[in-house]
Amino acid sequence: MASSASPGVKFVPEEDNFLQRHVAFFDRNKDGIVYPSETYQGFRAIGCGYLLSAFASLFINMGLSSKTRPGKGFSFSFPIEVKNIHLAKHGSDSGVYDKNGRFVASKFEEIFAKHSKTHGDALTGEELKQLLNANKEPNDRKGAIAGYTEWKMLHYLCKDKNGLLHKETVRAAYDGSLFEQLEKQTASKKLP
Repeated sequence: MASSASPGVKFVPEEDNFLQRHVAFFDRNKDGIVYPSETYQGFRAIGCGYLLSAFASLFINMGLSSKTRPGKGFSFSFPIEVKNIHLAKHGSDSGVYDKNGRFVASKFEEIFAKHSKTHGDALTGEELKQLLNANKEPNDRKGAIAGYTEWKMLHYLCKDKNGLLHKETVRAAYDGSLFEQLEKQTASKKLP
């Protein structure tokens, strides 16, 4: 699919913009635009199955595309512009990304200070449920569904053998480095 980026120019996310870095993993050709096919490839690369990857690519791109393309018409190719991903930030979230997509360390620490009661550096499934309920904003069904989906998928993919979601894993999800780690793990499992 055609990109609005200049040919041969690779998109580089802003260093301090964790939300751009998080999304940039799925920009498989690094042109600053994420199409559903790239979202699908990214989910497959981190070890998700065909159905989950297909669902995620449709759900994410259809939900975020128009928000990241202000002033542009509707597109059936559902592109997401990485540089504008902060415009698609949803409600009922943890507040770890500010309105510009930058990481807010105090909000990140607050997740574990408030909700990680059993283990100081990890969330149990029940604590995750409490976090999601605490983040729900009144009359924000879409935001609550988005938050639930993100956190549950993270828990599903990254919980340890005891069902714990560790602080360093969550931090890596926010800055996007987790996806690179998962891609390497998935690729190494495929080697004979």
